[in-house]
Amino acid sequence: MKTSIMTLILSACALGMNAQALKQQGKSAEQIVPKGWEHKEAVGDLNKDGIKDLVVLAKPNFKENMQTRDDGYEYNFNPYILAIYFGQEGGNYQQWKQYEDMFMPDSEWSSVDVDIEITERGTLNISPDYFASAGSYDTSQTTYTFRFQNGDFYLIGKESTEMSRNTGEMTTVSENYLTWKRQTVEDNAFEEVEKKETWSKLTKEPLKKLGDEGLE
Repeated sequence: MKTSIMTLILSACALGMNAQALKQQGKSAEQIVPKGWEHKEAVGDLNKDGIKDLVVLAKPNFKENMQTRDDGYEYNFNPYILAIYFGQEGGNYQQWKQYEDMFMPDSEWSSVDVDIEITERGTLNISPDYFASAGSYDTSQTTYTFRFQNGDFYLIGKESTEMSRNTGEMTTVSENYLTWKRQTVEDNAFEEVEKKETWSKLTKEPLKKLGDEGLE
């Protein structure tokens, strides 16, 4: 029993060390992200203080989440880490918050590619694109729009597109959590068809914060 408890403690400590692998500050994403990690970055003024901020999306290469196929291809099943850094006078970035388990990790039959963007308005767009290589003809992409207000990032809009790879049928649903309206557009990626557009009202709810739940 003691051995099992000690193993759990050591495992938890290892996970904690992994979670802190991104540096707390730096002058660029290259200084913040460990060497060998895949990463994307976005720069812009998120908190409206006139100083550019940094968002980092990093994929670790911890060996316990790597798997090699018989043909030598290496899967990276490590989940993405999202971190927000506020810019400081002098050109340094200081980590404000780090988010883990926001996206479903890759598997042998499915994968996710995530894009991040800071818009000219200072909102943060996060777009996970999930792809299934077997068992489904469907693919989907959703863009979540967050705005920094009242000391945190709140979800103010979401746009989701689902497409069938065999028929080209597409459905795009846009939700605005400031006006509480939903737009639904039906289209086809392979052929010209008349778009069908409908509008509906959403039930008002408290705005969700970034990190309240995963992004799928």
